[in-house]
Amino acid sequence: MKFRVRHTTTYKYTEPVQLSHHAAHLRPRTVDGQIVEQVKVAIRPTPEVLHEGGSDYFGNPITFFTIQSPHSTLVIDASFMVETAGQPLLPQVAVPAWDSVRLNTWSGARGIDEAVMDFVFASSQVPSLPEAERYALPSFPAGRPLNEAVMDLNRRIHADFTFDPEATTVGTPLASVFQQRRGVCQDFAHVGIACLRAMGLAARYVSGYIRTKPPPGKEKLVGADASHAWLSVYQPGWGWLDLDPTNDMAAGQDHIVVAWGRDYDDVTPVRGVVLGGGEHQVLVAVDVLEM
Repeated sequence: MKFRVRHTTTYKYTEPVQLSHHAAHLRPRTVDGQIVEQVKVAIRPTPEVLHEGGSDYFGNPITFFTIQSPHSTLVIDASFMVETAGQPLLPQVAVPAWDSVRLNTWSGARGIDEAVMDFVFASSQVPSLPEAERYALPSFPAGRPLNEAVMDLNRRIHADFTFDPEATTVGTPLASVFQQRRGVCQDFAHVGIACLRAMGLAARYVSGYIRTKPPPGKEKLVGADASHAWLSVYQPGWGWLDLDPTNDMAAGQDHIVVAWGRDYDDVTPVRGVVLGGGEHQVLVAVDVLEM
């Protein structure tokens, strides 16, 4: 699949910002099954300091910029072309049991990438929660093949948690999401990651986009798409299996990867520090167009 993606973030301040420093995860990764080209990040007002082409600790492309002139509006407009092929599916035979994967991961068995250990411990938005382990256990009986266990967990999160964009914010604690069983894709990814880590497996947070389709007979609304989030679980000797609990599916060619980390905090699209500004409003518009 070929897509053109545009992600525009607009900050409107009630008072002038005198100085601001920002970091943005808006330039997508080039990974297996995904070819990226024509990447452009336009910033208004023009930054006095701009660093592009670097990467963060997890290898995600990152843009740093500083604006030193007073401004009441900041617009960050990122666009790119991408061709996706989706991920290969786990083999349906000889898939190891999830508990043997846990053992091999924690024992550092041959072929285990040390970087995987970054994703087995609690993180800022995915703390260790007893409710995560309790929720995960029915999907992980001893000896169950890993693919069956994680797909069952994926299905259960989709069935048990209601998509509700009014129920949470980026600061809602994960314990509250477990309690109210409502949230958005970011929350459902965090729920899945918490469950997998509670079972001793390595799981990471993936940010990006997904192609959306308008209702039958309706035109697609410009700017109506949104950023998306899902999760990956590590299978030694095979790689990372991407799962989308929001849609009860394995991530495929409609999923466009931008960045990954331990949780949302590692891959926030735009974050920064400003001097001045008063109150502010953030407007985000995303378009994912099939070519």
